[in-house]
Amino acid sequence: MKGIRWLAEHLDISIGTVSRALNGKPDVNEDTRRRVLEAAERLGYVANQSGRALRKGSTGVIGFMMQTGREITGQGDIFFMSVFDGVQTVLARHKLDLVALLCSSEEDPDDYLKRMVARGFADGIILSATRRHDARFDFLARHKIPFITLGRSLTDVGQPWIDLDFEGMAEMSIERLVRAGHSRIGFVWPHGELNLGYVFTERCRQSLARHGLTLAEKNIFRTNPSEAGGYAVARQIKDSDEPPTAIILVNETLVTGLYRGLEEVGLRPGRDIAVIGRQSPQARFLSPSLTGFELSLRDLGIALAESLLSTMPAYAGLYPDAVRRTLWPMALVEGDSG
Repeated sequence: MKGIRWLAEHLDISIGTVSRALNGKPDVNEDTRRRVLEAAERLGYVANQSGRALRKGSTGVIGFMMQTGREITGQGDIFFMSVFDGVQTVLARHKLDLVALLCSSEEDPDDYLKRMVARGFADGIILSATRRHDARFDFLARHKIPFITLGRSLTDVGQPWIDLDFEGMAEMSIERLVRAGHSRIGFVWPHGELNLGYVFTERCRQSLARHGLTLAEKNIFRTNPSEAGGYAVARQIKDSDEPPTAIILVNETLVTGLYRGLEEVGLRPGRDIAVIGRQSPQARFLSPSLTGFELSLRDLGIALAESLLSTMPAYAGLYPDAVRRTLWPMALVEGDSG
């Protein structure tokens, strides 16, 4: 790697002149500028980004914090990669870069975030996997770091957020299933203390109550948001004394495992048990076809990035109409499973 000092010595020009030429300053002779740029390309000069970031007081990086590990395998491939694409589409307009901050499921997410902030790693942060009570919000607010959350929490510091419309999904699912004659309806609770589990369950209970029905605790299945987790739920359903006749899954990775597990225990979706889930690329190949909810993940990523940048002084003027807080709609795609 060739630094600016080496380049200046090679051209027998001061470091200051080389720096001004590389950065397009107007007070550099055009012949000199041409010599510097040609030599930089020919000799493989690479700018010291850490030094430049230190001088500017910024890193040019936006961090996207997500959790990884055996308990949530598959989630990144299906969900986050498309969201990342949308985020980077916006960041590229401003020569900003997206970096995934991967917190292991075996590490406390609060400690992980503190370590990343201490390193001055990013100018802004997108948080996912928001918990019912989430200390990360207060921490980032105290340190005056711009951030947006993919999801809500009872913790609220006034930050922008975008959350999937799990309430709408709950209401539409319950209404559809009740109309079809179901009264014993189950739900798969996602991993840990994620706020979406509480939000979805509360709305399911409210929707069922309008029909004089309840959500039985024994029909709330807790498992990891993975194919293996869905597979395990099928066994629990089979072994239940009074199993649900319909089940709703808010996590898309559970669906394929549930289908496989139901097949092995002799239950067919749409015939023996109604299944409503979230659409994914893998779900397109399921038989019977899945009744599920879909959304544009790339557009979600674009909205997240624009909303975050609208809170940062250097970019706020470019995004005056960016959403601050919204529920992201999901559309029901009718299939044969429920």
